[in-house]
Amino acid sequence: MSADVPILRSPHFIKPDHRRTVIRTFMPGDSPNALEQGQTRAERIVGRILGLSEDELADEYARLLSVLCGRHRDVEKVFLQRYENARELLRGGFSASGARAKLIGAYFSEEYAYQSAALFNPSIVRHPDQSGCPPGALRFILSLRAIGEGHLSSIAFRTGTWQPGRDIVLDAASPLAATPLIEYPQNDDGAVRLHCEDSHNLSETVLFPILERQRGGIEDLRLTSLELEDGSTLFAGTYTAVGGRGIAQELLTTRNFIDFKMHRLEGPIAASKGMALFPRLIEGRYAMLGRHDNENIWLLLSENLHHWDGGIRIVNPQWTWEFTQLGNCGSPIETADGWLVFTHGVGAMREYCIGACLLDRSDPSHVIARTRRPLLRPSPEERYGYVPNVVYSCGALLSGNDILLPYGVADSFTAFSTLTVDALLAAMD
Repeated sequence: MSADVPILRSPHFIKPDHRRTVIRTFMPGDSPNALEQGQTRAERIVGRILGLSEDELADEYARLLSVLCGRHRDVEKVFLQRYENARELLRGGFSASGARAKLIGAYFSEEYAYQSAALFNPSIVRHPDQSGCPPGALRFILSLRAIGEGHLSSIAFRTGTWQPGRDIVLDAASPLAATPLIEYPQNDDGAVRLHCEDSHNLSETVLFPILERQRGGIEDLRLTSLELEDGSTLFAGTYTAVGGRGIAQELLTTRNFIDFKMHRLEGPIAASKGMALFPRLIEGRYAMLGRHDNENIWLLLSENLHHWDGGIRIVNPQWTWEFTQLGNCGSPIETADGWLVFTHGVGAMREYCIGACLLDRSDPSHVIARTRRPLLRPSPEERYGYVPNVVYSCGALLSGNDILLPYGVADSFTAFSTLTVDALLAAMD
């Protein structure tokens, strides 16, 4: 019988902060019971603003700026963008300039606390810029699932430094946040491009659901550093897009964490959850793990990064803590002994635990070994939150023989743990 793995929980946490807000578009809806017919509610709002005297306009706009300018960067630029959006939506039925145009833009905007409810389910990759790191340390990027009002999920980021044998150091989060400039598909690849030049550091970047097929949120990004055939590196990760008609897997890619692309995945396996890319091609094909039957771990292979068919089941529930469901956490990690895969298992009372398995490097359909007991169960302090009895991760980071495993707690906040490859492999059957 396998032994318990020595795993060290860090004293550091990342918890949601309701003070972190972004300005997003607000469009007031119309009621069938409205007394005034012939105009939309939005048109009536614009009419009231156009009717303000210059003194009334100056007073209200000054008050608004005094409230917002310390909480958002370039707020007047945002107001002008919202003004142009409003003109487009209302088909150019009005015109204004200066403070009046900006005030109109403000009436079609709202502050949104994008992480007011939760900040969890992290994935992690090496930062592309390792300059200035102490010897033996490495910088990392965390992606996080942020939940705000209406249970709407978006993607947020944090950065930090980890030196094995010592604790992690998290970079301070900026008090500001920014949404990207959106470029909708204009060519054959069908990708939505997101430009985040307004973010002064990565903690300010927030990627929101922007398409109809994402209206319920974008969840659980599983990032990896993908080595392409030409030797270049692409940061890529699948996430779940929650739409009005169900869920689907999509792909987020970037080379610099400033410019991103959102790609829709195609094929019969795309309408599922939990897919995670291998960090390199296997025998000339892209490889992915998934759980499209919501019960087992599957290996998928494809010559096209954006199209996925079929697959073979490679790991099924075997132990009591995974009887209900078994799935991969994040992307597989390549070691000298094989592909190390952290798994999540769901047992009695819908308790989520984290385990692991080892796949053959040349033939990942072959399972070499797996943990009989969980590496992580919710501790007494981790059992309470938005969804109780859950520990869950979307990725881990390897440095030599050491592993940094960040994980979500009770669908509420993010914690960190460390362990070694040797101890983990020794505990597998």
